[in-house]
Amino acid sequence: KTVVAIVAMYANYLAGFQSALMAPTEVLARQHYQTITKFLKDTNLRVALLLRTTNKKDKNKILKKLEDGEIDIIIGTHALIQENVTYHNLGLVITDEQHRFGVNQRANFKNKGTMVDIIYMSATPIPRTYALTIYGDMDITSINSMPLGRGTVKTIVKNNSQITDVLTLMQDEVNKKNQVFVVAPLIEESEKSDFEDVNSLAEKFTKALGKVAKIGILHGRMKPEEKTEIMEQFASKEIDILISTTVIEVGVDIPNASLMIIEGAEHFGLAQLHQFRGRIGRSHHQSYCFLFTESKSQLVTTRLKTLVKCNDGFRLAEMDLSLRGPGEFLGTKQSGIPDLIMSSLLDKKFIEKIHQKDQHINCFSHY
Repeated sequence: KTVVAIVAMYANYLAGFQSALMAPTEVLARQHYQTITKFLKDTNLRVALLLRTTNKKDKNKILKKLEDGEIDIIIGTHALIQENVTYHNLGLVITDEQHRFGVNQRANFKNKGTMVDIIYMSATPIPRTYALTIYGDMDITSINSMPLGRGTVKTIVKNNSQITDVLTLMQDEVNKKNQVFVVAPLIEESEKSDFEDVNSLAEKFTKALGKVAKIGILHGRMKPEEKTEIMEQFASKEIDILISTTVIEVGVDIPNASLMIIEGAEHFGLAQLHQFRGRIGRSHHQSYCFLFTESKSQLVTTRLKTLVKCNDGFRLAEMDLSLRGPGEFLGTKQSGIPDLIMSSLLDKKFIEKIHQKDQHINCFSHY
């Protein structure tokens, strides 16, 4: 996806326009900045990074250069869509991990320019986006092949009584010098939920594996510099097991990570679970993703079984669409049944006929 974004931004630069790439987290924005500047180091493109945590002096310099047209590519988080951000001649906006942004946020982004081209990137499109692509409002480019050297992640559903086998596998992976992600749905204990929080999971895993593994904690309430330090330690293999909340969902590239454990898997959507799973299996190591749940709900069982059987993010989005509905096409809801009564969104043959512009179809005769 990043290569596609770079090619598009370079073409936009040759046409005389600025490009902006927005990511949902600072970790991912920094990663994009490092990758893109490395790719473009032999060109004349001027690339800048704008984050919420950018100090005021640097931020003012960047904003002035952006308005004066002295920046060709700006990469950042939600900071790119603030009112005080003015572009000189914005021609292309790219939203990475588009499922992490709301409808209004994406609209604010494209409205920073006039008639800009738009690219949405995601491994798991949300139901509303998938429905819009079916109905022809968006063009699709699919990357169906995996990068060379990657294997398929094995996904397995477990309950808490089966943790012993997983602990053994965790120890084996650590002994092989591989690393482990553990995802918790909560930062701290809550009276309203029985889900495990980051700290309680850290205590349990330290008790079980503390003698053979170094364990780290990462969550959204930590200061940016603390989060950066923990991620650098994990990337440099100083931490064997990282226990985290959803902050690791996107933008974390640890090729050595081969095992992921997701506590309270029913708490997360299919897109999130697929994104978590995408943090492992990024090298030749055989990787495993364990989904822990105590739920007996048939809907939860169906959703998790879907994830076990499928590794295709677009196919998962289609299944998510059938389970959750597309939301509002003209509103801001991104899931649920739309107000407009229509035939099945998954009736692809009918939709394909509509897409064929040389055919005249009485659309209402289908209903």
